[in-house]
Amino acid sequence: MTHRLKSSTLQRLKALLQPSKVAPSVEQRAADLLAAIDAGGLPLHAGIVNDIARKLGLEVTLDAPMEVTIARIRAKIAPQKDRPSL
Repeated sequence: MTHRLKSSTLQRLKALLQPSKVAPSVEQRAADLLAAIDAGGLPLHAGIVNDIARKLGLEVTLDAPMEVTIARIRAKIAPQKDRPSL
């Protein structure tokens, strides 16, 4: 008895076995989040926004409005965007 794997299953297995890509930095994740918001997108998961903020060194309470957290991320990232790269 032979079993055939679906092509989608094979693709998932190949993806799991290939070397993983380097994860983006926290600053890049924050910049991507802000770019998506500026383009009209809305973050659907507050936990992701809070995680980015915490990794940037911001203190975020569980009951903090997402808009406030996004504004704080924007304030934290904005000065870094204006700095020249060395």
